[in-house]
Amino acid sequence: MRVIRAGHNGAVTTRPALLAISHGTASPAGQAAVAGLVEAVARRLPDVAVRLGHVDVQQPDVAASLDAIPEAMPVVIVPLLLSAGYHVRVDLRQQSAGRDGVVIAPALGPDPRLVEVLLARLTALAPTPEDALVLAVAGSSDDRANEDCREIGRMLGARLGREVGVGFLAAADPRLDVAVAQAVSKTATRTVVANYLLAPGYFHDLAVRMAAGAPVAPPLLGDDEPPAGLVDIVIDRYRAGAGISG
Repeated sequence: MRVIRAGHNGAVTTRPALLAISHGTASPAGQAAVAGLVEAVARRLPDVAVRLGHVDVQQPDVAASLDAIPEAMPVVIVPLLLSAGYHVRVDLRQQSAGRDGVVIAPALGPDPRLVEVLLARLTALAPTPEDALVLAVAGSSDDRANEDCREIGRMLGARLGREVGVGFLAAADPRLDVAVAQAVSKTATRTVVANYLLAPGYFHDLAVRMAAGAPVAPPLLGDDEPPAGLVDIVIDRYRAGAGISG
């Protein structure tokens, strides 16, 4: 899905376009959730051309998304990715290299507003202070991205005043099943899994399987209204990349 907005009265905006680039997913629910986030951003930025593209799995890809934006219009790419791994540091740079006037904004995390979204999603599981808590994250071959996720775990722990384990779904250790097993061995009460994934899809399904019966919170995006804090982060990344204050 691609979303674009013109300025008031149909005038073409002179502000840089916002190209939101997601990882991409084969999950219809995940596709709808990410599209809903971009639509919410577009509603907040009526004078900005807003489009959605993908770095993997889905179309349009980065090149096709850039080609659909007028050549003379600058572009701020906002990665809809929670940490700055290979896709942000390598793929986006390579796939946008043929286009002038492109700025690549930082990834969405780590950011304290994501911790607030995690807490809101956790409320569905009604965790108690006696429950062990593990944060499920995707994992990356770039350990700088993994460290971004560990930082979110530390921020969540500081917010709750308790220890939060981190379990990876791929590429890094400890894997989520190991982290859950370690948490279970330390407590006689429940282990609850917080979900640091953007939307439903393959990794969420994997998290549920690897949690081995431990309840798993919903991803940051679902079939409800996108969290305001997440919309704010996308807009802030765009404005910083575009040099727009306020």
